[in-house]
Amino acid sequence: MHTISVSDCLPQDLAHALLIGRVWRNDGAHPGPSVIAVRGGEVFDITRHAPTTADLFDRPDAVEVARHAPGESLGRVEPLLQAALNGRADGPSLLAPCDVQAIKAAGVTFAVSLIERVIEEQAGGDPAKAKAVRETIAATIGTDLSKIVPGSDAAARLKAELERRGAWSQYMEVGIGPDAEVFSKSQPMSAVGFGADVGLLPVSVWNNPEPEIVLAVNGEGTIVGATLGNDVNLRDIEGRSALLLGKCKDNNASCAIGPFVRLFDEHFTLDSVRQASVTLRVDGADDDFKLDGVSHMSEISRDPLDLVAQTCGKHHQYPDGFMLFLGTMFSPIQDRDAPGAGFTHHLGDRVTIAASALGALVNTVQLCTEITPWTFGVRALYKNLAARGLLAS
Repeated sequence: MHTISVSDCLPQDLAHALLIGRVWRNDGAHPGPSVIAVRGGEVFDITRHAPTTADLFDRPDAVEVARHAPGESLGRVEPLLQAALNGRADGPSLLAPCDVQAIKAAGVTFAVSLIERVIEEQAGGDPAKAKAVRETIAATIGTDLSKIVPGSDAAARLKAELERRGAWSQYMEVGIGPDAEVFSKSQPMSAVGFGADVGLLPVSVWNNPEPEIVLAVNGEGTIVGATLGNDVNLRDIEGRSALLLGKCKDNNASCAIGPFVRLFDEHFTLDSVRQASVTLRVDGADDDFKLDGVSHMSEISRDPLDLVAQTCGKHHQYPDGFMLFLGTMFSPIQDRDAPGAGFTHHLGDRVTIAASALGALVNTVQLCTEITPWTFGVRALYKNLAARGLLAS
């Protein structure tokens, strides 16, 4: 397993990046989470100005607060990341950069992932059948749907033709139809951050990471920044039935976000997200397995603004804001355990998801039943903030 450099886990233009995160501080009478701003590589606790990241993102002067508000220096950011990689907790420990926001995810937003979802459905969640189904699907409908604009006349004509052939799928409906798939990935306060374990259900035998960009959207529905996420996916369970999506997607530590939210400013905008490339590396702990992949946001089928508009608006409000996974084009099919068996995780796999402007999110794969249970929820957060005198009257 290759050694990860902490510098590779930070934005390439760190001097210009305005980063927001959360740490757990053990010092003081009441240990608890604090909001931090990373300015030019130095970490400042700004919880006195914004007790939650949701509060900060709602502020019209969020960028100025993050950039200039007085706060206690916690030192350089590199030791914070190194401690997370080493599993140390002798100082502030890094958390996911979101707190009370809803955690939503858009699915089937890339043509490649659309094909793989159809394959999961046709294979009934059986990885042994996936190769044959993949060949049949490719022969029937091809593999390049990237030029089809969802909801367009061309998409409607393709739907009619596929229905005539008996090849239409519910995944095709959300992949090229007018309505995006947006689901609840995880619960507020449940996401894990950089360096943490991510969890798989013990019954799953076909699963994979999903490297994605995650938008931070405030309570007014405005996108304020972006980060990285791992939408841990259980392919066998979703393949059995799309109605098992909750069982597939929402488990202990099945959602990783981080390391930081990069706020939009003059150096980083939504166009930066549109032009980003997201890389994935999986390093096996027990078999020297290596897997590399990349998703280019320029190939997404639905613009991020459209996905946000389909998530919130007059039809649905999120007063605490939300985090929105934008989807991935990467569904790994590289054989691992046997020829034709495709990819699935082994326990101990290290997953690294990276983008040049956002740094890298690093996590280790374990069973969701064996890793630290999630016990610190929204009520615990506000009780803790009140005890620390951080809530305005």
